Order: sequence, then structure tokens, then C-alpha cells
Amino acid sequence: MSSSSGQEFKLSPDHVFMEPKKGIKNNGDMDAWQKSEAYFEYFGFIMAINEAVKGKSLDSNYPCSKTIDKMINMLDNFDKWIDEIPPTEQPQRFGNKSFRTWSERLNESAADELKIILPENLYKAIPEIVHYLLEGFGNPTRIDYGTGHEMAFIMFLCAMFKIGAFEVSDKAAAGIKVFSRYLEVVRKLQLTYRMEPAGSHGVWSLDDYQFVPFIWGSSQLIGHHRIEPQNFVDPGVAEAHGKQYIFLSCIAFISKVKTGPFAEHSNQLWNVSAVGSWSKVNSGLIRMYKAEVLAKFPVMQHVLFGSLFSMNPVPDSMAFKAPHPPNVVNSIPGH
Repeated sequence: MSSSSGQEFKLSPDHVFMEPKKGIKNNGDMDAWQKSEAYFEYFGFIMAINEAVKGKSLDSNYPCSKTIDKMINMLDNFDKWIDEIPPTEQPQRFGNKSFRTWSERLNESAADELKIILPENLYKAIPEIVHYLLEGFGNPTRIDYGTGHEMAFIMFLCAMFKIGAFEVSDKAAAGIKVFSRYLEVVRKLQLTYRMEPAGSHGVWSLDDYQFVPFIWGSSQLIGHHRIEPQNFVDPGVAEAHGKQYIFLSCIAFISKVKTGPFAEHSNQLWNVSAVGSWSKVNSGLIRMYKAEVLAKFPVMQHVLFGSLFSMNPVPDSMAFKAPHPPNVVNSIPGH
């Protein structure tokens, strides 16, 4: 699936996979990144899933292949490992060292887990795509997690479409079902091992750990007959509907881990609640994501590039077709 052009992605039979490596070494590389095939593929994928989940809850009817179900089983396994590797007794408040043990198990098992999910003819893709999976759960050295790790997992999902492991019709299931389960796992990691937010910007950032669930989650709520943006700051609304809507699950989690008035500990999200419609919230968050994540060197320096996500300049024809959020005045107050 070449999400950015809207065409179906077909790998040639002789496609050569490669171990992905970091490609953004300094600020000077940021311009090349924003004009690269990888940028347009990734951003196009964000937009394709954004469209696929629009107006759908977790329980809505949408196609779901056996590979999606196998992916959920894999994430269930990752979740069980957390129970099997309890946090260590240690004096420091953050960064429990047992996360490194969990991460070691992930490193040792990830390729085999992918062999359960993938048909044998796609095993050749594992040495490349496994790195995006491994990067998606946080850094074992720093014991932290942030939007760069979230991005790695989304690149992994995109890669699963690109190699043909997911069906084209799986877009809604990947964006709602798989991503919801992934969020549950990383939240459990964050709480159990007291992981530091990677590159947190304090109360003026959207969230300590995540960004994309607010984009896809706001798309889910477009057209909802009862829940409007002003309602999500009500703890009862997030608690009641968090299992169905990713945006509200994020709000429920924030309310669980932070104390004090919502407007103080999550000021940006408080501002979002003043926006008039979910479609405006959605387009505003997409613009914010491009500026606050995709255009920031501290995040992008960790991104991996290989055969599926290339730093090669994007052809003009592809750049022309790449989707952009609606050209509205920036919807998020203060941006």
C-alpha cells in the first residue's frame, strides 16, 4: 500500500530487504528527511489510517484478517512478559532496571514472534521490519519512551501493509484494534517500570508519551452524536467510553497518572477541548504533529531507514499527490 499516492503497494519479487539504519545525523539532514520517500510514505500512512478509522469505535464493523488477530496474540504475549518480570526493588523513583530484562526478552523473541505472524515467503522481510518492532516499546538504556518509539511502531504497521502481510482492507483494524492493544502494552510498561518520558516538554506538550492516538482517536469521534470536544475533560466521559475510543482512553490514562486540575497538568489538551468540532481538532492535531514531531531533530535522529522507508528524494509526482490535512486556520488555540 503506497499510502501517500493512494495506489496499492506491490513489492517486486526480487525486492532486496536490508537492515535499517539511522539516516538523520544532524539538523542539516532534516530538509532531506522532509523531502524523502520515507516522509511521504509515513505521513501518507498516518492520513490513510486517519481516514479509515473515521467515525468508527472499537466495536464497529470493519474487516479484520487473520494476520491482525495473530498480531493481537503477539501483543498479548508481550503483556504477559510484564507480569513475569516484576519491577526490581530500587531506591530511584524512575527507570526500573527490570525493563531491561523485559527488553532483552523482546530482542531474543521478536524474530520468532514475527515468524508466527508472517507466511514463510515473507520471512525474508523480518531482518528489516523487526527493528521497527523492537524500537516501538522504549529505550532499554535510558528506560524511557516517547513519540519516536510510537513512530517506530507505526512504521512497523506501515511495513506490514507494504510487504503484503496485512490486507488493504485491514486499515481500520490496524488503526483501532492493533493500535489500541499496543497502547495498553506500552502504558503497562510505563507504569510498571516507571519509564521516563523521552524528550517531554512539560505541561505545554500534548502528552508525556503519545501523540498519534490523539490524531486517530479524534478521527474516530468525528460525527459522534453525543461526545463533543468540550466533553472529554469530564472524567466520567473518558472512563465510560475509553474502551471504544482511543482519544478517550488517552484522557482516562492521563487522569489516572496525574493529579491536580486537568487545565494545569495538561494545558494543551485543555485548549483542544475548546475547539468546536472533532474534524477541526483532527486537522489541527495533524498540523501540530508535523510541526512538533516530524520537524524536530531530537525525535527524527532516531528514525531508521532501509528498503521500505528510504531517504531517497521523493519523485515530484509522489510529492504532488501526497495528502495534506485540510487547509484550515490552525484549530488548536495557541498554535
